[in-house]
Amino acid sequence: MSDFIDLRSDTVTKPTAEMNQAIQDAPLGDDVIGDCPTINELQRYTAELLGKEAAIFMPSGTMTNQIALRVHCKPGDEFICEAGCHVYNYEQGAFAQLSGLMARTVPGDNGVL
Repeated sequence: MSDFIDLRSDTVTKPTAEMNQAIQDAPLGDDVIGDCPTINELQRYTAELLGKEAAIFMPSGTMTNQIALRVHCKPGDEFICEAGCHVYNYEQGAFAQLSGLMARTVPGDNGVL
C-alpha cells in the first residue's frame, strides 16, 4: 500500500463499493436554491475544518480555476503563469473565452516561478 494518493483526475481515482453506496444513500436536494443537505453539510464541514467563515463546493477544477482568475482579474487583464501550467495548457483557452484574460507565460519548475 502506498502513502501517495493520486488526485490528478477522476480517471485515476476509482471509488470503492462503500463510496458508491454512500453516494447512492446520500440525501439530495436542489443546490441551485441552497436546498441540498449533502452539499450544505460538505460546505459547513469544510469551512469548520479550515477555520473559515464559509466554503463553497465547486464541481470541477476548471470551474475553480476560472472563478479564481475572475476574482483576481477583470476582462482585458493579463495574468502570469508557468509555461507548463494546467490552466494554460489543458483548459482550451477558457481564461480567454470565459473571462476575457490574456496569459503571460514564464519559465518555471513545477509551479515555482
